[in-house]
Amino acid sequence: MLDYENYPIIAAIKSEEDLEAALASEIQTIFMLSANILTVEEYAARVHEKGKLLYVHMDFVDGLSKDAAGVRYLATKNIDGIISTRSNIISAASDCGISSVQRFFMIDSRSVDTALETLRTSKADMVEIMPGIAYKAISKIKANINIPIIAGGLIEQKEEIFHALGSGASMISTGKHELWNE
Repeated sequence: MLDYENYPIIAAIKSEEDLEAALASEIQTIFMLSANILTVEEYAARVHEKGKLLYVHMDFVDGLSKDAAGVRYLATKNIDGIISTRSNIISAASDCGISSVQRFFMIDSRSVDTALETLRTSKADMVEIMPGIAYKAISKIKANINIPIIAGGLIEQKEEIFHALGSGASMISTGKHELWNE
């Protein structure tokens, strides 16, 4: 499980260079936002060797179906969890016994309502609200659910981390290397 009280920053990686930086950093959790079915298992081994957790975004794994079979495949590759915007993928992760992060994009007040409706029946372990600078949405969702919230996207400054955490986010997902050791 994520230790978000002691390690609230998550490395969102898209390249081998990002992975190397994340492995050398203090962060404890890595969100893999770009991979292929041939590299996932190797990445998981490298991440676990450093004592970190690896969550893989289902939509961004080349060569993998975005369905329950894809989740079952990833579950055999020693990952810690998946990320998805799709409720059926979140359900499949729960059935496979791996952790899940359900991602929502906040563009208007209807997005918040839709997220809350979905989360009432979702089997998600965590929810990621994007962009991470959507403080008002984070506050409203936090008041209505009891699972950790991850603020992700567009977080580029230390102050934005504090705003998101102050609004009720438990963790921050960012691709900015310089924020990984904050």
